[in-house]
Order: sequence, then C-alpha cells, then structure tokens
Amino acid sequence: MALKSEIKVGIIEKFRKSDKDCGSSSVQIALLTENINKLSGHFDKNKKDNHSRQGLLKMIMKRRSLMKYLKKTDMSTYEKLIKELGLRK
Repeated sequence: MALKSEIKVGIIEKFRKSDKDCGSSSVQIALLTENINKLSGHFDKNKKDNHSRQGLLKMIMKRRSLMKYLKKTDMSTYEKLIKELGLRK
C-alpha cells in the first residue's frame, strides 16, 4: 500500500530543506509516518493480516533509527519534526 504521488509530493514539499531535497532524514521520517498511519487504519479492518504487520514493524524500526540519527545530528529539526507530526506526547 504505497502512498499516492500527490500526497508524497506534498509531504516532500513541506519537510524538505532545499529545492532539490527529497531524501533527507526529515523527509524520510515524514513519509514513513504517513505510511505508518495509513497502515494502522488498515489493521482496524484486517486484524489477521500478519504479513502487513511485519512490514509495519519494519517501517517503525526504520523511522526510529532515523529519528535517533536526527536527534544526534540536528536537535532543533528533530524537535520541530516531532511537533509537526505529533509523534511524542
């Protein structure tokens, strides 16, 4: 269940650092978060879909490692990203 290109472009536009940026850690985290939120809704209907659940867990771990890296390298961007995505409470 990939993201639609319009949604993906909108997320990249919002979180990129420069005009040609499409793969920075903040963009990757935002894209993963959108995908994770989409898959979470899928599991409300399909409780026994363990194959997709495994993919979801991989995405969560990838996002966690990217956030750990971002926190280590650029704390201000990390805090801004958390507020915009609503990840921590």
